[in-house]
Amino acid sequence: MRYVILFFFIGFLSFGQTFNDGSNDERYFEDQFYLGLSYNFLLNHPEGSNQRNLSYGLSAGLIKDIPINPRGTYAIGIGAGIALNSYYSNLVANLSGDAIVYSIEDNITRSKLETHLIEFPVELRWRNSTIEEYKFWRIYTGIKAAYVAGARSKFVSDTASDGFYNTDLSKFQYGLTLSFGYNTFNLHAYYALTNLFDGKASVNNEILQYKPLRIGLIFYIL
Repeated sequence: MRYVILFFFIGFLSFGQTFNDGSNDERYFEDQFYLGLSYNFLLNHPEGSNQRNLSYGLSAGLIKDIPINPRGTYAIGIGAGIALNSYYSNLVANLSGDAIVYSIEDNITRSKLETHLIEFPVELRWRNSTIEEYKFWRIYTGIKAAYVAGARSKFVSDTASDGFYNTDLSKFQYGLTLSFGYNTFNLHAYYALTNLFDGKASVNNEILQYKPLRIGLIFYIL
């Protein structure tokens, strides 16, 4: 909760700015809140594993805009935010003493891994907006780093259900991002360059090497 309070406190202190010193320098700041909704794919499934149900992601944050050319069409964006991502599959996690043991089960209702992240996006931004025009085309590309603040595994079958906090994920993750679109509605993609798990987790003697791919919509709000 303290991360949420800190995040919104920073947001309230931030504001968009413009400046024009009378020359041809018309740079301006496109400081923006963002809201994201995605479908989450898992790449590099172990043998026998597959996705099920609707794996989804939610994110929100603030990006500080730093223009780098006189017209302000190019900029660097540096931000911070929070995210929740759920991954449904037939991979089941069970707690055995202090160890987490994985198995692949088909006779289950659902099995979910949920992660809570603090994110830090850095973007190279192009847009054809002006100081007066707030509806414009944009292409933003960059990298997003994240710290896994918490994770939880849960499975439900016809006869049992169980859930616990998961500790064998990679605590620091990062990947490539791409957003493009017009005005508020934009397509967004994230491709992980790091594995979801820490490199020690395995199923049937196969190391888990899942890499998330998230595709969806991102909404930018000035």
